[in-house]
Amino acid sequence: MVLRPPFILSDFVKITLIGVFVGVIAGIGAIIFHAMLELSTHYFLGFAGFRPPDVSGEWSQPDPLKLLLVMTLGGLVCGLIVYTFAPEAEGHGTDEAIKAFHKKGGEVRARVPIIKMIASAITIGTGGSAGREGPIAQISAGYGSIVAKILKLTPRERRIALAVGIGAGVGSIFKAPLGGAILSAEILYKRDFETEALVPSLIASIVGYTIFCAYDGYKPTFMFPEVHILAHHIPFFILEGLICGVIGIIYVITFYKTRGLFSKFFKMYNLPYILKPASGALIACLVVVAVAKIYNPIAGYGALGMGYNFLQLAMLGLLPLSVMIVLAFVKIIATSLTIGSGGSGGVFAPGLVIGGMVGGAVGLIFHSIFPEFVTLDVVPAFVAVGMIALFGGISKAPISVLIMICEMTKNYELLLPGMAAVAVSYVVTGDYTIYSEQVNTRIDSPAHRYEMAIDLLEEVKVKDAMTRDVMTVTPDQTVGEVFRLIERTGHMGFPVLEDGKLIGIITFEDIERVPLEERTKTKVRDVMTPNPITASPDDDLKSALEKMVIRGVGRLPVVENGRLVGIITKGDIIKAYVRIKRKLGII
Repeated sequence: MVLRPPFILSDFVKITLIGVFVGVIAGIGAIIFHAMLELSTHYFLGFAGFRPPDVSGEWSQPDPLKLLLVMTLGGLVCGLIVYTFAPEAEGHGTDEAIKAFHKKGGEVRARVPIIKMIASAITIGTGGSAGREGPIAQISAGYGSIVAKILKLTPRERRIALAVGIGAGVGSIFKAPLGGAILSAEILYKRDFETEALVPSLIASIVGYTIFCAYDGYKPTFMFPEVHILAHHIPFFILEGLICGVIGIIYVITFYKTRGLFSKFFKMYNLPYILKPASGALIACLVVVAVAKIYNPIAGYGALGMGYNFLQLAMLGLLPLSVMIVLAFVKIIATSLTIGSGGSGGVFAPGLVIGGMVGGAVGLIFHSIFPEFVTLDVVPAFVAVGMIALFGGISKAPISVLIMICEMTKNYELLLPGMAAVAVSYVVTGDYTIYSEQVNTRIDSPAHRYEMAIDLLEEVKVKDAMTRDVMTVTPDQTVGEVFRLIERTGHMGFPVLEDGKLIGIITFEDIERVPLEERTKTKVRDVMTPNPITASPDDDLKSALEKMVIRGVGRLPVVENGRLVGIITKGDIIKAYVRIKRKLGII
């Protein structure tokens, strides 16, 4: 006897193939995108004279006029490319990937990943305040969708491949494979997980991470000092979570208000959309330069690009309190202008910078008030926990963001304070999310509505939904009599009984086939459907509905031990479905 594994081999193979193929594409895509970002930043911002700081704090300020030229032209080229070839590549790509999962069956046009890669490299490389998470998520998700088409996967499997692409891409480029894998299941919903994406995402993230690190090395994204968290620090981190939640809400509101204003303005005056990113880049540059000249260079120019170099300085304790506070709000404004106007980039990196600056400022304030409890060497932990709390709250992905920051800093002592802070931030932010295409749960997703309906129908028995007081006819009644019965009761069909036994069913459609002049003399037995398909009282509504659909009928007699005990119609099934949803609080 041949023993078979306790799983369906074809499903196992598909999961593995999805994970491996998407992981390879995510890793290679991360390498290409990373290289493009490095080159574009070097040449474009280098032309303006801007050199981001190294770990010693040394950096060079850009020439304001050259920066204005570079950012505006960058926005113009981005708008021209995006709105000409792939309008869905505008803004932050993660939202488009989430939208494709819920509303487009996991389909992404083949050109989108390429356009997104080029447009994002230009936006970020010319100083636009944006991150690489959104682009790589949409790029990897797009190629995941393409892999699904090549493998001729079902729509459900195609959606899973897309979700896997999101996590694998982010996990690869941020060197956070576990956090990226969990992100693929968590980022799609505000209050739920796409559990089916988790296993292939683990495979894909490991593959993508390994490929990318073979190119860029295994060093973490941030160089983080050694910190030790004690029990008496936790209340301070909880307060930090509260503050980060409030600032996170400000970030979300500012971002979407700005995006709405740009769309409204360009639509009102019938202006070409290709100019939108350029206008946003121009205004963002003016804001950045004004803050740099009037207040402090770091508080202004720190908002250019992704901002990770300045975030690194905050972790090393090289930024003063006032600069971190101002930079957090400048980054909110610059990001809203850059991406809200249609520039291509992600909101993850800006969110981390904002959270890190807020967290660093909070840590320094606590240190100045309670120096014996919050010592200076613990302040870097407030920077990292601020990143976790702020973006974990507004992305509705607290677990994955928590793990990702621990991986990006290679410091797992952040887990406990991060858990405390992000839990508070998640509650404070409520329904505010930076990803507008997220839905609350799987039930609310168009991708799962049919599946959820079937799951609910499996929970209800026919006997709990059927009509028990059944009106029947005999085979010797005339068709005319049955027609008058239909007119009087509104029922569209009746079981036919003879000597108490079900022998057929007659419907309005059967009667319609009989000419008017013959209905008074034509017997029911001559036009009824004999030996009709039936349901049992213990059948579930799913199987009853399937029988109706397969046979093309709208009702089934319910028979038990050869005796008619009721009738079930499609209308009865719909009513039962609505009742159970109300009972569960779904509607």
